[in-house]
Amino acid sequence: MASFSNDVKKELVSSITDMDKRYACLYGVLLFCRNITDKAISLSTESSEFAELFPEIVKSVFKETVTVNTEITQKKNGTNIYNLSIRGREQVKIVLSRYDISSDRKIDMEHIVNNSLSAFLAGVFFVCGSVSDPYKEYHLEFIMPEEGLFDDLHAVLLELAIDGRKTERKGTTVLYIKDSENIEDILTFLGARQSTIDIMNIKIYKDVRNKVNRIANCDSANIDKVIRASSKQIDDIKFIIAQGEFEKLSSDLRETAELRLENPELTLQEIGELLKKPIGRSGVMRRFKKISQIADDIRNNG
Repeated sequence: MASFSNDVKKELVSSITDMDKRYACLYGVLLFCRNITDKAISLSTESSEFAELFPEIVKSVFKETVTVNTEITQKKNGTNIYNLSIRGREQVKIVLSRYDISSDRKIDMEHIVNNSLSAFLAGVFFVCGSVSDPYKEYHLEFIMPEEGLFDDLHAVLLELAIDGRKTERKGTTVLYIKDSENIEDILTFLGARQSTIDIMNIKIYKDVRNKVNRIANCDSANIDKVIRASSKQIDDIKFIIAQGEFEKLSSDLRETAELRLENPELTLQEIGELLKKPIGRSGVMRRFKKISQIADDIRNNG
């Protein structure tokens, strides 16, 4: 079954329509590709559409001087993995020289011309980006091949009024976006307009479902109690963020806090059901008590 990320990538492939976009897209792919040595440039993808696009844009830019090797392997679940590579010192030298890519990777806007920034970012998304199924959560991320690229990409997104956050995962720097409207904005800019519409429709569905559930399961007193507790939790979370202490929270507390900020109307039980590893109401309550204690400690020590 195709993932939402692969649906987005399939849509983006069709947006790379002219030479300027192909050139900028390939720059994004190469600059943010994880595996670059003086002997080979290699990357892997589950997207068959991107696996077809990559050799095409390489040929468009480099003609017959550079070729792409494609090998297909399979996961245990039967999903195809397309392993794409440019091999040989001479071919790698040609590619890296054309785009001025060195060991100290930096985004050079001179390679992003004629309103092709969307194509460049699409290339970045092809090789290091992903977006979660919006039925489960709102989360888009870019996994940096090198830590130094975070600041460059963050600055580019800020120019689009999109503010990504930074975290570390298994020693790797990740730029992530949790706000659904920012995710919609970036997907629209990249060219994945249908995927944006899909997220909007899912948000409407979830909102209606949540309202129906609240009407069915909560009387007015319970709703007031949820709102008061939620407001206190949100105040504590925003205070921790304002003090620059949010990233110091454990991953479990950060996930719970982000869900509360995105869903102020949900009960503790509903928050627990949305977690990557669902837990019960009491477990969620313990997490919010811990967040409240951390906020109080910061206030008292301030």
